[in-house]
Amino acid sequence: MTRPYLPLNALRAFEASARHLSFTRAADELNVTQAAVSHQVKLLEERLGLALFKRLPRGLLITAEGEALLPVMRDAFDRMASMLERLEGGKVRDVLNVGAVGTFAVGWLLPRLARFQASHPLIEVRLSTHNNRVDMAIEGLDYAIRFGDGAWHGLEARRLFDAPLSALCTPRLATSLAAPADLTRQVLLRSYRENEWAHWFAAAGVSRPPARTLGVTFDSSLAMMEAAVQGAGVALAPPRMFARQLSGGEIVQPFAIRAALGSYWLTRPKTRPPSQPMQAFEAWLLDEIHHAYGDAA
Repeated sequence: MTRPYLPLNALRAFEASARHLSFTRAADELNVTQAAVSHQVKLLEERLGLALFKRLPRGLLITAEGEALLPVMRDAFDRMASMLERLEGGKVRDVLNVGAVGTFAVGWLLPRLARFQASHPLIEVRLSTHNNRVDMAIEGLDYAIRFGDGAWHGLEARRLFDAPLSALCTPRLATSLAAPADLTRQVLLRSYRENEWAHWFAAAGVSRPPARTLGVTFDSSLAMMEAAVQGAGVALAPPRMFARQLSGGEIVQPFAIRAALGSYWLTRPKTRPPSQPMQAFEAWLLDEIHHAYGDAA
């Protein structure tokens, strides 16, 4: 059975008109006249034998049939745009969408990502950051790198490495810290995760600090560390993620005491089999971790 031919221009005119609920604004977007858009939509309606819009004095009202067609058109045009982008330059390019907790992205992934791009030039990595709260389906992510215990509903999680927390501060502030108990007299910067300092003080054998010493609560370890660099207090953060600041002398780790509260994990939806680009990224990531930490990851 031969399927009916549907003109691409008419489909594009419908999709733009449905988004704007206006032939005029659709025409502006498509760089054609209002009359041309109206004509194309009319041709499509005649071809389908149904009305997609109700024409009103001030704009358009989409019909139930139009509502049903719109998401299909959006998906089709998005897929075409994605494929054309992959074919740009005469080579098939794959896009890999990775979300990473900001601390991991800046402190660990970015310094190494050029090596992945050099070895996989036809995989375009699109990196976004989050504060450990992320909806992979809504954001269209292939992978999300998170910090925690690895238990996320509906997700396949692969442990990358531990990230124990330590007290970090400026060298100047560290001169007043002879023992862990001295921290109970300092401003303690903290993340949105509760009781991290309590765990650290327990590991140090020190009573929990008074509430007045607890400073600003941050939703990002990056912002918390910037506050620590500026001398606003002592941060509790994973030294592995702030190696650059430590090696540069901006901050120091006055005590070797660490609180192990979680690991970094590579996660993906269980319902989504890994594509070739995903497999390549995961293999590269695990290889980088092995070279960096060996069996101590």
